[in-house]
Amino acid sequence: MASATEQISTENAPEHCPGPESQAAGQADACAGCPNQNICATAPKGPDPDIAFITQRMASVKHKILVLSGKGGVGKSSFTSQLAFALSHDEEVQVGVMDIDICGPSIPTIMGLENEQIHQSNSGWQPVFVQENLAVMSIGFMLPDKDDAVIWRGPKKNGLIKQFLRDVDWGELDYLLVDTPPGTSDEHLSVTTFLKESGIDGAVIITTPQEVALQDVRKEIDFCRKAKIPILGMVENMAGFVCPSCHGESIIFPPSTGGAAALAKELNIDLLGSIPLDPRVAKSCDMGVSFMDEHPDSPACTAYEAIIEKLLEKVG
Repeated sequence: MASATEQISTENAPEHCPGPESQAAGQADACAGCPNQNICATAPKGPDPDIAFITQRMASVKHKILVLSGKGGVGKSSFTSQLAFALSHDEEVQVGVMDIDICGPSIPTIMGLENEQIHQSNSGWQPVFVQENLAVMSIGFMLPDKDDAVIWRGPKKNGLIKQFLRDVDWGELDYLLVDTPPGTSDEHLSVTTFLKESGIDGAVIITTPQEVALQDVRKEIDFCRKAKIPILGMVENMAGFVCPSCHGESIIFPPSTGGAAALAKELNIDLLGSIPLDPRVAKSCDMGVSFMDEHPDSPACTAYEAIIEKLLEKVG
């Protein structure tokens, strides 16, 4: 589906990788043992010609926001979905969600689009619409069975991400939210490279309070700085449990090193806010509905609204 030149640029490559555009691609000492070594060594070198097409397609998208975290299970997809639902409350605002978690796409379920399919038209792939002003694209719409495993190497993943950006008819969007998998791997490198020319407004970094999550978030922050992606701020998810009945709060994941607040201060990053753990968030995601619409009086909903307000101030 994709050639090696569809992977990453030299600038955004990890330090041990020369990058597929480099003359040393597939031949450097660091390439030994890489499954893509032969592909990189034999592929044409130079700028990816599809970048210009992607830049042209993305010219109709005003704001592009990445949702990142170094660790899985911290709530990236649930935050992305709630942000999308909240933005789309304004019928004049057009919102798109692009799910680039190729191996574990959860956005279709979370946004109530399970069993939907995408369609081809003269203008490109058509995203699936939650409502008139909220569109979604995910590999989950392409799988014959939702339980099918996606066992792909990097080049094939990168090729699909390129198609999501180049071939999907997003139309005029005010916001394109990109839900990413955990880590700093092929998918992250690809989307930042492909969007470099059209511009990325920034990244929202999701974490939970415990140190094991914060350690991985440090790597994600380092990735953003090396890739020159602006960091819009950090969100601390599952920050205590608020009882739906009595509204009493209990700390489920103790912040042994100060949590997201301490990390944000240390690394000079804005803490957009903390979202308490509410079991109804998970239930809403399972049902594919907006938690903020279903439970507007929840402390978690109040936290979401405050975070989204700060985020919108940053991106204008």
